[in-house]
Amino acid sequence: MNEVLEIIQQWIPVDILIGITIASVIGLIGSVIAIPIILVRLPADYFDLRIPRHWMKNHHPALRVIGLIIKNLVGCVFLLAGFIMLFLPGQGVLTMLIGISLLDFPKKRELEARIVSQPSILKAINSIRHRFNKPSLILAPDSLR
Repeated sequence: MNEVLEIIQQWIPVDILIGITIASVIGLIGSVIAIPIILVRLPADYFDLRIPRHWMKNHHPALRVIGLIIKNLVGCVFLLAGFIMLFLPGQGVLTMLIGISLLDFPKKRELEARIVSQPSILKAINSIRHRFNKPSLILAPDSLR
């Protein structure tokens, strides 16, 4: 183990390794707290493709643009953090799913439904929702392939 650590220290300074470790621990704790809160607050039909979603529909156009920019920036942060958590401690796939749901791009809803309809992911999300007495997610029948 010491040999591996010495090799890593040749390429990456100790200060950076400590920073990565601290960021990893903070990310793990943050994801363990934030992800259940987000998943519990979602409406049961959030991933149902049959239900249209309109974000900030009744707000001033300038406010909508500012909101969309902020929402997409936060989505990028979640997506990047989720990708990093695939290799470090944390709930990587669920964090990436939240990041994707915050981003705006064509066919996003179909991608979300496809990810959520994976049996292991749907089971994990619904178990979190059930712990907080929330109903299971409702998915369109064609997304359950």
